[in-house]
Amino acid sequence: MLIHTALLRQPLFASAAIALLMPLSMSASAGMMDNNLSKDPDAVLSVGANVQYVMTPYDADDQVNILPGVFYDNNKIYARGNTAGAYIINDGVNQLDAFAQFTGTGFDPDDANGALKGLDERKGTAVAGLSYLYRSPIGGLRAQVATDVLGRSDGNIARLTYLAKYSTDKLTVYPSVGVEWHNEDFNNYYYGISEKEAAKTGLAAYTPSSSVNPYVSISGMYDFNDKWAGFASQTVDYLSNEQYDSPMVDSRIDSRTTLGLLYKF
Repeated sequence: MLIHTALLRQPLFASAAIALLMPLSMSASAGMMDNNLSKDPDAVLSVGANVQYVMTPYDADDQVNILPGVFYDNNKIYARGNTAGAYIINDGVNQLDAFAQFTGTGFDPDDANGALKGLDERKGTAVAGLSYLYRSPIGGLRAQVATDVLGRSDGNIARLTYLAKYSTDKLTVYPSVGVEWHNEDFNNYYYGISEKEAAKTGLAAYTPSSSVNPYVSISGMYDFNDKWAGFASQTVDYLSNEQYDSPMVDSRIDSRTTLGLLYKF
């Protein structure tokens, strides 16, 4: 097990679940449809750190990552973990925003087993795109499209997610489930093996096509007091055949468990 201090993959649905999915009555919804919400002067900034345990699908050691945590939303701009964005539409029912996010399944050959040690490194990247969320009394439906803006893979991704929220006095839980699409370029960078790598390592060359895979996540916030809160999440991706058939991969499961502590200013 290796300890890293870099931002690695945290899917959009994990951070998106922290968005408040407040149930709205139909009459209240109708009154808010025409106008964006005003800037919230009482928006709370929460800053902290997370410890993340990653069971990677690669034939490589599991990882422990130290990640910063920032949460803020004033109805105009937001920051949620590894994602930041600005609202274009935010009327309390419909949210359309432009966002940027750190993502991508990083692969370090130094952590890998056997012939995989001879492969090139696959780095995490940043994507930017658009996200639309429809909020209803029974939860939210979010659609997202994004593209690699650092040129690691030059790939595109899209996601469709159902989000819900359950609250008690101090505990709030955000379950979510969805499907995720990766195009051929994205999959080829993170799961493909070039002819040059194949010749060097003896592994079979592999060029995956686009794919769709399901995922589930559950996140939670617990308020210890007015200033301190705890954060936890569990995320599981189930790899598609295009990803799983890669010689780099030995598991269909990409699992991330995160525990964190936040201070509210």
